[in-house]
Amino acid sequence: MDKKNVQVAGRFSSKKMQKINLFESRRMFCDLYCMEPGQSQAIHSHEGSDKIYFVLEGEGKFSVAGEDAVLGVGDLICAFSGQPHGVENLSQGRLVCLVFMAPHPKPDQFPA
Repeated sequence: MDKKNVQVAGRFSSKKMQKINLFESRRMFCDLYCMEPGQSQAIHSHEGSDKIYFVLEGEGKFSVAGEDAVLGVGDLICAFSGQPHGVENLSQGRLVCLVFMAPHPKPDQFPA
């Protein structure tokens, strides 16, 4: 059994958002995104993969398919295949999100 504790796994940097991989396979990945105030993930998209952001701590502005929403603890949002998406921490506190993506956009980097 591979077990993780997100409170222990989290880390922050004043230079840029931190992406901490928690689980990964050919089919999916689960990351922890840790953002200091003012940090962001640029708008981007993934053809053929869906991404879910789940807010664990703080609040941020999430952009999906040209729409923006402020999400806080317990909120989640999905960016479906091809939809442009990103997140920005506009608050004065830290933002921590669990991020799931399936299928994995780079399955060829894993053994069968």
